[in-house]
Amino acid sequence: MGKQQTPRMFNSLAELNRTLGLPEPLHPLITLTDFEDTAADAPADLARGVMLNFYQVAFKKSFTGSFRYGQRYYDFDGGGLSFLAPNHLMASNGYDEECQGDTLLIHPDFLKGHPLATGIKQYGYFSYAANEALQLSDNERNIVLAIFGSIREELRQRIDAYSQKVLLSQVELLLNYCERFFNRQFITRKPTHSDLLASMETFLENYFNAGKALQDGPPTVKAIADHLAVSPGYLSDMLRNLTGLNTQQHIHQKLIEKAKELLAAGRMTIAEIAFTLGFEYPQSFSKIFKKRTTLSPQEYQRSLN
Repeated sequence: MGKQQTPRMFNSLAELNRTLGLPEPLHPLITLTDFEDTAADAPADLARGVMLNFYQVAFKKSFTGSFRYGQRYYDFDGGGLSFLAPNHLMASNGYDEECQGDTLLIHPDFLKGHPLATGIKQYGYFSYAANEALQLSDNERNIVLAIFGSIREELRQRIDAYSQKVLLSQVELLLNYCERFFNRQFITRKPTHSDLLASMETFLENYFNAGKALQDGPPTVKAIADHLAVSPGYLSDMLRNLTGLNTQQHIHQKLIEKAKELLAAGRMTIAEIAFTLGFEYPQSFSKIFKKRTTLSPQEYQRSLN
């Protein structure tokens, strides 16, 4: 068997720019670059894959083709934003696909000592798949480009004691606007997301009815996301916007619904119901049931009589 090739890892913005034939970054830990200026002849070793140890916000003037959300397709010719967290594996020549147009790259070290060092993990869109990018309206695009312009202008200034503070305030403003714009996108795509919700409900119903929980355990967030062809992060954020509950909470909701049906039928013991629903230990089932209903399975069963 051939030796598996490991991806090319970039921990330095300067190294990345040199590799792609770009100018030296103006700041060692944060850069805003137009990747359309990338050298045409990229090093051959990039074909084995690329991993960047940076947060990335990329504005693309136009996306190639149409992107799928669930079972529907949307035309992204108007451009938008895509996001990546550090150490995301890009496919061969992925830097060319995912770093087009104006791209903001932020090394995690730049966030140290600032609330964003931990707070940036709360922006769930850094875990979205590429086809779940943020499509911008004209007004939203102008806002994003204006913030990019402010960041670019600040990077051109001489680094001093205020540079990090000013740049981080601009980055935080950008991230908060992106969160607002994603919320708007969830609202405008409500009909499609309602279809995804219905498909998820069907998946959960079939999963329990077919006895898969007994064999494989309760359904996982990843299994549902894979079935719906969306990323786990996007699915949870979409569901929270639509219903107020994330994916795991929906799983528990369906699990309790099925548990109530089995308890009402009265043909199985509590332990048998727990095993049927995928729990290894009946105590775990009883704990979740009581947390969701305020009653133990036994108390619920007695209340029916």
